[in-house]
Amino acid sequence: MGYKIGNIIEGRVTGIQPYGAFISLDDQTQGLIHVSEVQSGYTKNIHNFLEVGQKVKVQIIDIDEYTQKISLSLRTLTEHPVETAYHRKRYFTNRNKNIGFRSLEKNMPIWISEAIDYLLKESNGKQ
Repeated sequence: MGYKIGNIIEGRVTGIQPYGAFISLDDQTQGLIHVSEVQSGYTKNIHNFLEVGQKVKVQIIDIDEYTQKISLSLRTLTEHPVETAYHRKRYFTNRNKNIGFRSLEKNMPIWISEAIDYLLKESNGKQ
């Protein structure tokens, strides 16, 4: 086998499973594009990107020494990776009010006093 990690070669899709696509590199050699290597980001359905019989240009990203299994990638050949959707940060308090930890500072003595009173009642009741 004359393939090396980093080689960019053309192959043909011979089979598709939910976990990836099998690619025939030549008459004796096949590789697998794992679903995570199809594109940057999440791939919900690999069938939206590949179909059996399609010619694809892939890059070899790993070759197992013992089993000679070849891992392939389409993702490494894309110039512009898919941008992840922007998620607005959610705040538990109103971020426009500069409260910080003041509410904790204000209430902590009250909570401590309540806890001490509770523990004293518990210890007096058990005697």
